[in-house]
Amino acid sequence: MTDVTLAPIQPDQPSHLMATYGRQAISFVRGRGAYLYTEDGTEYLDALTGIAVCGLGHAHPVIAEAIAEQAATLVHTSNLFEIPWQTAAAQKLAEVSGMEEIFFSNSGAESNEGAIKIARKFGTQQGVRLPKIIVAEQSFHGRTLATLSATGNKKVQDGFAPLVNDFIRVPFGDVEAIQEAALQHPDIVAILIEPIQGEGGINTAPQGFSYLEEVRNICNQHNWLMMLDEIQTGNGRTGKYFAYQHTNIVPDVLTTAKGLGNGFPVGAVMTQGKAVGLLGPGSHGSTYGGTVLGSRVVYTVIDTIQKENAVENAAVVGRYIVDQLRAKLADKNVQVRGFGMMIGIQLPKDCTELVAIARDQHKLIINVTAGSVVRLLPPINMTQAQADDLLERLVTLINSYL
Repeated sequence: MTDVTLAPIQPDQPSHLMATYGRQAISFVRGRGAYLYTEDGTEYLDALTGIAVCGLGHAHPVIAEAIAEQAATLVHTSNLFEIPWQTAAAQKLAEVSGMEEIFFSNSGAESNEGAIKIARKFGTQQGVRLPKIIVAEQSFHGRTLATLSATGNKKVQDGFAPLVNDFIRVPFGDVEAIQEAALQHPDIVAILIEPIQGEGGINTAPQGFSYLEEVRNICNQHNWLMMLDEIQTGNGRTGKYFAYQHTNIVPDVLTTAKGLGNGFPVGAVMTQGKAVGLLGPGSHGSTYGGTVLGSRVVYTVIDTIQKENAVENAAVVGRYIVDQLRAKLADKNVQVRGFGMMIGIQLPKDCTELVAIARDQHKLIINVTAGSVVRLLPPINMTQAQADDLLERLVTLINSYL
């Protein structure tokens, strides 16, 4: 292997990167499991895992070995040819998701783009000239033009008008609002929602996951496609392989990404039932979707999650973290919510500055979303000892802040 050492970046050195991120003044050079390390060897507990991406932790040896072996063998041939690893990865994903057809993309936004196209194709086949899709307030579906139009956050839409039309927005968890929209808009063909709103603040519907069952019934009643965005909630994050599996329903369209590749960029849009067969040759595609390398990563990630019983671990250890936080912060006027390793701590005031305090004073990587929600997305295979380490640092942080 070629040994390449990057020269340190000087503070006054110009950057040629577009200024699309408010980056923190820190960089990591390696990771192992739930921990990240800077150049000088300082260790940080990572409770964010690349924003729910590295579900099996950093530098998992099985996944690293699969990537290295495949990269040295064959990376890409294109979808003009059969790709055995893609077929095998689709089989694995179908088994854990309950879906029938799978299209591999490169990201969550691309997966949701595919879902939107499927809904429009479905509507067109039903004779609907301008198909409409119901989406939720405070949602996040991506930053492409269509997915940011679907997103319920005006901040990410600012400056990008005209947006893609024909999205109808309702409050998250409000079944009556969905029924009212159905009466007002006869050209609705689908609903696209997250089981838990991650970027919106780890929001769960007031009625819990039974909300999904109510939405499923409405979709059946009106012949709509039920489409679930499980970009963040999928791949074991909530203590089930997919969050909808906390219920007895199955969506027509399911999207995922993030933990699907454990850091490797890959996503998927999946269909079953009446959504099967809507996209055919020429109607959708991706140059890099489902490459040999990407497909092997997906297969290996799913296989490793299964062999390590990581989904079950996420449920047990995640519940432990939630219970401990509720007990240890009982007098702090905070609300702890979430499932598995997707946890939000709603503070009584804005707390965006906690990201820097946690990093600098407690060597803890967290995220704050929706202004006042500390978001935790630890590895789904986090151990009990690592959970206790997280709790000690986080409780100390919040106690000192409040």
